[in-house]
Amino acid sequence: MTSRTRASRNPHLRRAVVLAVPAVAALALGGCQWDGIESLPIPGGAGHGPGAFSVVIEMPNVTTITRNSPVLTHDAEVGSITGIELKDWHAEVTVTLAQGTELPRNAVATIAQTSLLGSNHIQLAAPTGVPPVGRLAAGDVIALESSGLYPTTEQTLSALSVVLNGGGLGQVNEITTELNAALDGRTGSVRGLLGELDTLMGGLDGQRAEIVSALDGLDRLSAQVAAQNVTLDRALVSADGAVTVLNAERTKLTDALTSLGRFGEDARTVVAASGQDLTDNIANLAPVLQALADSGAALTDSLSVLLTFPFPMNSLDNTIQGDYSNLFMTLDLTVPRMERDMLRGTPLGRQVASGEGALGHAAGLGAMAEDPLLAPLHTDGAPR
Repeated sequence: MTSRTRASRNPHLRRAVVLAVPAVAALALGGCQWDGIESLPIPGGAGHGPGAFSVVIEMPNVTTITRNSPVLTHDAEVGSITGIELKDWHAEVTVTLAQGTELPRNAVATIAQTSLLGSNHIQLAAPTGVPPVGRLAAGDVIALESSGLYPTTEQTLSALSVVLNGGGLGQVNEITTELNAALDGRTGSVRGLLGELDTLMGGLDGQRAEIVSALDGLDRLSAQVAAQNVTLDRALVSADGAVTVLNAERTKLTDALTSLGRFGEDARTVVAASGQDLTDNIANLAPVLQALADSGAALTDSLSVLLTFPFPMNSLDNTIQGDYSNLFMTLDLTVPRMERDMLRGTPLGRQVASGEGALGHAAGLGAMAEDPLLAPLHTDGAPR
């Protein structure tokens, strides 16, 4: 029996031959190398009809997608992958979209799984958080920052395995038991602590502006200190010599501090012994100070004529014209004058040890005294 007879009698073999002939013919006519069955275009697939257009997607990782993997928009198939190339450490995926596919130019592309254990596909959608721009057209490129991929089933199961085997989920029972033991019988204290924490957090929240201002001040201070690094370094280097001198004089400084301590102890002893006397002296000083205060401006006014008597200081320039003045004085120290003026009302009275005191009148040359008011007018020296 010939091969043709066997093929005509076996329907399954006949269908395989029918499917293989177009594939072999397409490979022969296209002159392409054989990359597997997925490298052959699927007749009648989405994105291959009239009006279809191509778009390039830059992907960080293509996972398990291959050529002819579908492209979905709103869970509807709108195209397929026609090429995958490596460029500058990322993949460039060329997809063909069917005519009428409406997507913004800033669309995002994400690799997702068609089902839990199914194949992968590329999901195209409008961006979230930013308004759509323009319309996606032939030759556009979806940039690398606008593409990504959802976690695969393998990645999800691997993460869950880490949590269940090496994570903290196995210690939940132990943690719960320890918390119950720590809180047993301390419910009131914990409740009070929570209240205090609430008050503390409320106070911190109320002073948030002041805290932020203080942090800003610290930031400015740090900036100023950083700007003065050279000056601070020079100061620290210069301080090294001062520290050396202080270290050399450490014994003398210690002795001085020790002596100061003994002086303080002695002063304390003196103050403790004479404290009452000091208090009494201060109390007795109070009336004196009060009298000075009551004198008001009289004391200061009297001091203004102390050095310029009998002329007040504030009118001295108007009284004496020039650098000096002549003063003629006649002092009458006779007993009657002293008794009447200087010693009037005193116990001395006429008990002055002098001739005038014994006789009761001027004696000797005292009787020849001239009139003090007329004496400056006599030029010959003779009494009048």
